[in-house]
Amino acid sequence: MSVITLIGYRGSGKSSVAAPLAGHCGFDWIDADDEIERVAGKSIAEIFAEAGEPHFRQLEREVMQRLLAQDKLVIAAGGGAILNAETRQEMQQAGPVIWLKADAEALAQRINSDATTGSRRPALTASNSQLEEIRTLLAQRAPLYREAATLTIETEDKTVSEIVAEIIAALDSDV
Repeated sequence: MSVITLIGYRGSGKSSVAAPLAGHCGFDWIDADDEIERVAGKSIAEIFAEAGEPHFRQLEREVMQRLLAQDKLVIAAGGGAILNAETRQEMQQAGPVIWLKADAEALAQRINSDATTGSRRPALTASNSQLEEIRTLLAQRAPLYREAATLTIETEDKTVSEIVAEIIAALDSDV
C-alpha cells in the first residue's frame, strides 16, 4: 500500500481525516487543493476567475499525477479530481481509494461551518442555492466516486476518530 486516496464531495471530511489516518499508517499526507494553490501561487477561486475551470482541472490533473506516483502518502483529493478518467485509474493503481460519503444536507452544513470554504472555493453551477448545487454535482459525481472507490465510508453523524477507525479496520481486513 503506497498511496491512500480520500475522495468525496467538498465538506465530506477528506482533509480532516487525512492527517490522523496518515499518522496511524506512518505516512505523510497532503491536501491536493492546497498543493494546487501552492503550485499556482493563488487560490482555487482565483484560478477559476482568471483562467476558468478547464485550466484548474489541468492543474489538478498534473498535481494528482505527481502525488499518486509517491510512496507512503495519504491524499485528500479535491472533490472533482475524479472527473478525469486517467486520474481515477491512477488512484486505483496507487492503492486504496476511500470515498467519504455524506448526503447533500450534511455537506451543506459542514461547508457553511468552514470559514475558509467561501473564500477559497468557487461556485460550480449557476444555481443560487448551495444545497441545489450540491445535489446537482453529487448526482453527476456519485457514479464516478463509486467507480473509483475501493471502500466507501458513510461519514454522517460520525467523528473523525470513528471514520479513521472504520477505515483502518477495513484496510487491515484487506491485507
